[in-house]
Amino acid sequence: MATATEGAGRSVGKVGVAITVGSLLGYALTVAVGRLLTPAEFAVFITFWGIVFGLGSALAPLEQEVSRLSAVAAKEGGKAGRDVGRSLVVGGGTVGAAALVLLIPAVNERAFEEHYWLVALVFGAGIAFAVQFTVRGLLMGQDQVTPYSWLLIVEAAVRPLLVGLIALAGVTGMIPLGIAVAAGSFAWLAFARRARGLVDPDRSGESWALVSRRVLTLMLSAALTASVITGYPALARLIAPEGDEGRLGSLFAALTIARVPLLMFAAVQALAVPAVVKLSGSEQGVHRLRRLLALGTVGALALAAVGALAGLLIGPWLVRLLYGQDYQVDGPAVAGLVWSSVLLAMIQLLSAVLVARTQANRVLVTWAVIAVSSALVLSFWPGDTVLRAVLGLVIGPTVGLVVALIFVSQRTTVRDRSATR
Repeated sequence: MATATEGAGRSVGKVGVAITVGSLLGYALTVAVGRLLTPAEFAVFITFWGIVFGLGSALAPLEQEVSRLSAVAAKEGGKAGRDVGRSLVVGGGTVGAAALVLLIPAVNERAFEEHYWLVALVFGAGIAFAVQFTVRGLLMGQDQVTPYSWLLIVEAAVRPLLVGLIALAGVTGMIPLGIAVAAGSFAWLAFARRARGLVDPDRSGESWALVSRRVLTLMLSAALTASVITGYPALARLIAPEGDEGRLGSLFAALTIARVPLLMFAAVQALAVPAVVKLSGSEQGVHRLRRLLALGTVGALALAAVGALAGLLIGPWLVRLLYGQDYQVDGPAVAGLVWSSVLLAMIQLLSAVLVARTQANRVLVTWAVIAVSSALVLSFWPGDTVLRAVLGLVIGPTVGLVVALIFVSQRTTVRDRSATR
């Protein structure tokens, strides 16, 4: 038992380190690009970035589903079957169709200011992401944690490496930098041979209808989550009225910095589901879980308040320090962004609790409430685009946290959790 526990701890540690390294490289990349572009150009770039990684976030359930299929097959002493290919086709086809919406002139003008080549990059990156998440799922399902972790690192490292080469060549611009971002989605090529050995195409699986329904439902929930996290710049540009591109670019620069709390919570989120399942097995565990949730909520609100105060006082200075003097943003705006980031991290933890209780429908409702609330503020709140974008991220997650807490508090007894076993 101790050996198994130690092995699980090492696996979580490897993945946690890989996620942290990848996230830090991503932050460094956005800072570097911000210094290579003007604030107005950066507003377009970060919208492109948000859409690419928004599609990637929407595909995250594909990795989880393939991981499940791969793990079940390994437990039975075989390889994953046709379900993997069907899941890949459904996921890849969905993000590919979503990317093509950006070819609509009115949409492209609002999102990319008629940079139509960026659509091709979004499409290519989306399809490549679908394959990459499939490969990651196969590796994780077979407990191949080391290559899985390296895949995360290689993906994140390719982008800043290419951006550095582009900067040295003196050919910086929206398209070359976009190519560098999209290239990271093809990191799976280095692991394709290993992943191919984990699939048996002759092994039968579930029907297309069943696979499609499950994958699309999971992707919808993930897409709603992405709309207020990685994809929020795109949501703001598409919904809110047009405004000063320079101010909007500065706000998006501040948003990338304010997302640090989400990185801090990443390792905790990885442990949340198994921890909740374990605690839910006894009355003593349930009591401890209630206490942890209460303390966690109070702690998150306190951290959000402290973070907001720090954002108010030093946020504008920090944005100028990292991105340059052209990036001007107000203290209250940074405070609102930090507040929302901490709340979103807490909501993700509460969502993990609901997932552990097999209440995926409540996870979907929670993120739908957040996304719709943010969209309504972006659409109808009086004021300019920057004000709407900030308030959308303050109001949406605040309302969502209340909804998530209500859902979580409704099921905390051993008897209620019989369905999770």
